[in-house]
Amino acid sequence: MSEMLVVHREDDAFAVIVRDHVIHVDQPYMVGGMDAGPTPVELFVASLAACTAHYARRYLVRRCLPANGLEVTADYTMSPEGPDRVSRVELRLRPPVRLPDRDVGGLMAAAMACTVHNSILDTPRIGVRLESEVAA
Repeated sequence: MSEMLVVHREDDAFAVIVRDHVIHVDQPYMVGGMDAGPTPVELFVASLAACTAHYARRYLVRRCLPANGLEVTADYTMSPEGPDRVSRVELRLRPPVRLPDRDVGGLMAAAMACTVHNSILDTPRIGVRLESEVAA
């Protein structure tokens, strides 16, 4: 199991520590944040897009097709009814060159096989527990 740490910075801003990397998250100005980074929901959608790009790139490389310049665009919609959640994600995969017809299906299958996508389809069990406060 991999562990990450989220530390409060100020107001709605947090630092997410992943291995040796720090990702700053916040809320937009219009909802009271300082817009110091993407929102957690934006990171969720971004992780799906990035994972899709990773798997698509690997497919292109295995098939000896150009991979540099590959792009994935993500668009998402929030559910208009509770509970708050992402209700739709549209990913647009843009390879750097036009693919031969024989590779289109393979690329799409590779993109759909990403770990984040699989985790959404077969939802993980999520546990939350309260740990006791640290003594001052």
